[in-house]
Amino acid sequence: MSQTRDPRGGIDPDESVLDPAQEPTPIRGDDAPPPRVRRTHLSLFVRDPHALAGWYEDVLGMEVTARAEEWIFLSFGVKHHDIALIRAPEGARSGGLGLQHYGLEVDGDLDEWRRLYGRLLAKNVPVVKTTDHKIGFGLYFTDPEGNRFEFFHETVTDDEEGKRILGRHGAPSEPIDVDPLYG
Repeated sequence: MSQTRDPRGGIDPDESVLDPAQEPTPIRGDDAPPPRVRRTHLSLFVRDPHALAGWYEDVLGMEVTARAEEWIFLSFGVKHHDIALIRAPEGARSGGLGLQHYGLEVDGDLDEWRRLYGRLLAKNVPVVKTTDHKIGFGLYFTDPEGNRFEFFHETVTDDEEGKRILGRHGAPSEPIDVDPLYG
């Protein structure tokens, strides 16, 4: 397969584009089953991954699992990485389009979720909102560069029931008052 460097200066140094004469990979047929995703990770472009990694360690309790000059991988302690911080290209600007938020499902009960809320408040993290989604509760916050996250506490654990409830309520996000727990 013939590949050439992206003349637009791709983000990843190993990125390549198809040679103009090369046929693209065919799209799978309609009879193929959809992909089954077990878990995933998030990669964010940031100004300084090394500086921002400290916030993720302190506020979210993550650990650095790998680092290089241009990136840092962080884990919640189980997988090799859950979030990657990648140095943005020089001159990159934040915009209004793109990722709206990344949801992090909390392992534990409602009090654990409320403790995370208290931790965010104690560390002066901007909390955007707390919501009732009818299938669980959301706590939205931002990191120092404005990337938005949600700590999610699931109350409906049956996925088919969750789909039914979301459909019936139109994917609700109703504001709620939450008492944070500290310590």
